[in-house]
Amino acid sequence: MSDIEIAQKANMKPIIDLAGEKFGIEAEHLDPYGHYKAKLSIDYVDSLKDKEDGNLVLVTAISPTPAGEGKTTTTVGLGDALNRIGKKTIMCLREPSLGPCFGVKGGAAGGGYAQVVPMEDINLHFTGDFHAIGVAHNLLAAMIDNHITHGNELGIDARRVQYKRVVDMNDRALRKIVVGLGGPANGYPREDGYDIVVASEIMAILCLATSRADLKERLGRIVIGYKRDNKTPVYARDLKAHGAMAALLKDAIKPNLVQTLENNIAIIHGGPFANIAHGCNTVTATKTGLKLADYVITEAGFGADLGAEKFIDIKCRMAGLNPSAVVLVATIRALKFHGGVTKEDLNQENLDALREGMVNMERHINNIQNHYGLPCIVCVNHFTFDTDAEIDLLMKRCEELGVKAVVSKHWAEGGAGAEDLANTVVDVVENKPGKHKYVYSDNMSLEEKIEAIATKIYGAASISLDPKVKAQLTEWNKEYGSYPVCMAKTQMSFSTDPNAKGAPTGHNVHISEVRLANGAGFIVAIAGNMMTMPGLPKVPAAERIDIDNEGNITGLF
Repeated sequence: MSDIEIAQKANMKPIIDLAGEKFGIEAEHLDPYGHYKAKLSIDYVDSLKDKEDGNLVLVTAISPTPAGEGKTTTTVGLGDALNRIGKKTIMCLREPSLGPCFGVKGGAAGGGYAQVVPMEDINLHFTGDFHAIGVAHNLLAAMIDNHITHGNELGIDARRVQYKRVVDMNDRALRKIVVGLGGPANGYPREDGYDIVVASEIMAILCLATSRADLKERLGRIVIGYKRDNKTPVYARDLKAHGAMAALLKDAIKPNLVQTLENNIAIIHGGPFANIAHGCNTVTATKTGLKLADYVITEAGFGADLGAEKFIDIKCRMAGLNPSAVVLVATIRALKFHGGVTKEDLNQENLDALREGMVNMERHINNIQNHYGLPCIVCVNHFTFDTDAEIDLLMKRCEELGVKAVVSKHWAEGGAGAEDLANTVVDVVENKPGKHKYVYSDNMSLEEKIEAIATKIYGAASISLDPKVKAQLTEWNKEYGSYPVCMAKTQMSFSTDPNAKGAPTGHNVHISEVRLANGAGFIVAIAGNMMTMPGLPKVPAAERIDIDNEGNITGLF
């Protein structure tokens, strides 16, 4: 059966009953969205603050390929398996964006028998969080242009407005636009553009905020542009926009509770991409899970050079989180792709290509152990076409590297197929947990932080900066020098060239643009020609998604 067919046959329990059964959460603390989704009240979240934290485990992956790695599937399968062996466990995931759902991925709720449900709802609108984020973001954009139109009392330089609009869809035609055309009644003409919602600073702020007060204060700190003197920033609070924006996010700040196919609780909340944003679910969701469960399994987007680095250097730094271990997801197919095999030939045994491609996994293992300071467990996400010889080669290489590796069959068997992985994780966490360290220190300059990520994590020999970028970073160092850096870089490679597979070295990472995310509290550095508004592929996933007269959706996976 397809993923959606498996999900539609799931024996779901009412989420209010399940939350009470698993964690003693009373119905009064839950706002149901139908029978199988609910938001958890902030008052209840606050009531947990004095409870002891459980153990935090991060799931990340090798550099992604068209062959698929299965990070979310592994997060769900591992969580189900831990519950099976008696460890009270919650999975903390990100919400899917409609962009990739209708673009390439076709869904992001796990796969096979390791899924979160209701799958269609999670992939399509869910509880409306992304809509609320988009509306809050675009309210501020509208208020900027409205202020300029009605006299511009703040003296905003219309040429230096850096705050774009957003939409939760891949739409390359919106990357660069002109607004205010059609005469004075329509405002002041200026260049503008759209980002995808998951790249919105509002998304990052929601994911890093620790309370409604913190959310509102962060919204007020957003720098929308500069005055005509070219140096004085204009903040969202100057436009008196942050109160209304926070009001629009009054429900979005509440964590969402759903369940797995095996009726275990998952919290799905927030959804920034890791190639253009910081790639982690909300701090609120993760901290809530840690208060409720013995184990929290969370994931960070794309490969360990992006999501995991930002999880450590941004999320853990800001929220004071202390992960115990990292699970690195790899597939034989993906490693063969890194070894030069075409997508069409990945189902054929090829030991030479696997041996060649394993350098990608090895680079990630080295980063996790030596630069993030955490023990690494390799999860070999099993595919039907994997041969015994290929599995044996990969397992032996992990043994040579001194890394524990487990073949896991959660896609086909659910939690039962991941029990070996679960037992290995428990052994590491309870007997040999790590203590994370940062790739760079707070007191390094912004340029030095970018260089540290590029040389230590990406294997680059150097970085280069456009002159305007260098001047901007020099200026920002005075006030924002302590901020972490959020790299926007292709997810397909350690380099800025998406076609450079394996573990390239000696390359240069060129920074073409930097953006200040003052409300979120970090600097975005755009490497190469990375876009913050993706485009649809030639054959988008939307072409196969459909609904019948009974309301049954098909084509999601």
